[in-house]
Amino acid sequence: MGGEQVSHGQGWRGQDLRGKNVTVAGLGISGVPAAKVLTGLGARVTVVNDGDDERARAQAADLAGLGVTVRLGDGDTLPEGTELVVTAPGWRPDKPLFAAAREAGVPVWGDVELAWRLRDLDGRTPAPWLCVTGTNGKTTTTRMLASILEAAGLRTAAVGNIGVSLLDAVLGDTEYDVLAVELSSYQLHWAPSLRAHSAAVLNLAPDHLDWHGSMEAYAADKGRIYEGNQVACVYNVADRATEDLVREADVEEGCRAIGFTLGTPGPSEVGVVDGILVDRAFVENRQKNAQELAEVTDVRPPVPHNIANALAAAALARAFGVPATAVRDGLRAFRPDAHRIAHVADVDGVAYVDDSKATNTHAAEASLVSYGSVVWIAGGLAKGATFDELVTRAAERLRAVVLIGADRALIREALERHAPGVPVVELDRTDGGAMAAAVAEARALARRGDTVLLAPACASMDMFANYNARGEAFETAVRELG
Repeated sequence: MGGEQVSHGQGWRGQDLRGKNVTVAGLGISGVPAAKVLTGLGARVTVVNDGDDERARAQAADLAGLGVTVRLGDGDTLPEGTELVVTAPGWRPDKPLFAAAREAGVPVWGDVELAWRLRDLDGRTPAPWLCVTGTNGKTTTTRMLASILEAAGLRTAAVGNIGVSLLDAVLGDTEYDVLAVELSSYQLHWAPSLRAHSAAVLNLAPDHLDWHGSMEAYAADKGRIYEGNQVACVYNVADRATEDLVREADVEEGCRAIGFTLGTPGPSEVGVVDGILVDRAFVENRQKNAQELAEVTDVRPPVPHNIANALAAAALARAFGVPATAVRDGLRAFRPDAHRIAHVADVDGVAYVDDSKATNTHAAEASLVSYGSVVWIAGGLAKGATFDELVTRAAERLRAVVLIGADRALIREALERHAPGVPVVELDRTDGGAMAAAVAEARALARRGDTVLLAPACASMDMFANYNARGEAFETAVRELG
């Protein structure tokens, strides 16, 4: 599924779009802005969309006023005469629309590809992109990177999959010195000509395999972020698969492989020595010298996977020439987003931690290994994941487990196989009080010194609008305990 590629229209730039028949695949946060930008460039735009609900009809009416044709409920048919498709990143590559594009030799771009091609529109000097991807930690690392760049006095923004439109960043009035760009595997799949200044793959673990079709295809799309890198390909020393992607990438002459590690760094690495984040990559005589960047306590929260995020952000910033003091100041100024391993409260000597953003097994494991004794609240939509490896690695830390959600049985079965002595409570309810009930069960199971940890290892949409709503329900329930 992920391996077949369509034509990419490699030579096209923004000025070449005038008069072209462009099909935008999907309304929403990327499709509507793309349709408007393309129309402004003089393209003849048709939007196709799977859904035909009230929101889609309102968006269609708005676009119709600009001269855009919108076809609702017909996302599989390629409009006749289409010369370019610009797709929302989440549209699966096996949709009939893309098969038709492939058959007709029609290029397919994502919103990231469109932004990349438009970054020098009207003679602008484009800002370099420092790019971040990985199964987990992308948003935190990108925002850390932006904080470090700001501390260096650079005009920057955290953009991309993080929620700020790349089209707005490259076409807006602000002239940036550099952009911190978070990219998902979906976005990278549809961004064939992206060439970053420097980029990092934080980690690789099975995720979104229903979309990509295989782990190999998922990894290959993540690895696209390294293609054509100019200065540094940053990889995770503890995750060999990320280094393999660097080895396979076709980069510019002189581009270096830079590792990050929670251990003592070797030459061309950043790492940790006696509670200090140190750089042995961007210093003179890196065989013998190291530069202190920050203290572990400057990272919030200072748990292992978040320290790794900080090191990756530091490596990208140093690749851009940022001084060591800016790394320290940027990390000190950074505050993590909500629902990412956030300490909510201590109740009767028990810590309650919200990591609702842990929507897959890799993220949940990173949370679980940060604490000594855990009452784990888990479950939701598994997205095709299995839980044996996660449970095996976390078993010795589990005081008890409270399971919620549609696919909780998969976790229970893994617990029966690999942690049979751990008490398990299953909640067969999906109403508004389900999270409060889960927190109450966890409180009854916890002992003084334990951590009650919401790290679901699953998506949230079976019970909640999104992971934010799930985390908010947890935090509300915890505060009501007090």
